[in-house]
Amino acid sequence: MIASLRGIIQSKKPDGIIVDVSGIGYHVNIPLCSLSNIPEPGEKVFLHTYTHVREDALQLFGFLLEEERKVFTTLLGISGIGPKLGLAVLSGMPVQRFVEAVNNEDIPLLSTIPGLGKKTAARLILELKGKLPSMETGGQHISQKNSAADDAISALVNLGYKKPSAEKAVDNAVRGGANVIEDIIREALKYLREK
Repeated sequence: MIASLRGIIQSKKPDGIIVDVSGIGYHVNIPLCSLSNIPEPGEKVFLHTYTHVREDALQLFGFLLEEERKVFTTLLGISGIGPKLGLAVLSGMPVQRFVEAVNNEDIPLLSTIPGLGKKTAARLILELKGKLPSMETGGQHISQKNSAADDAISALVNLGYKKPSAEKAVDNAVRGGANVIEDIIREALKYLREK
């Protein structure tokens, strides 16, 4: 089990990052809303990781905060939730907001996460209430308060787009009804490709 990685960012894309650890490049899946807080290629990074092993695949999932990994592994303990949906949940909103939504039994907010219908959201609340880590991050340098739009702008800037273009594309995506970071980025990228 690979529990953490410390290395140099080789590449950084919405589908994951590559971390060079002593000459070995590890592909790590990360939540989309963490992408803007991941250092630039060439810079050092430390990730808490979860290793998922299947007959046909070995996948690494990386998190900047230990709490994110705890929430992810707790999600995997629920029947019917695999790593893909677990990552979608953490990509859909900052982990602190997710914990609050579960504790407040906020089904409408949880069902805005792609792949999470009202029934699954209700089941998550039932199974997770009281089991999730408390999110008193104190002096953490990572702000969990960024809105999905701000995170989407940062992600696009990190992908090489100019900030004014990224802002315009994200604004366009939000006005089109996108409100979850994955959808905002997808729509914004479509808009940028058309320009």
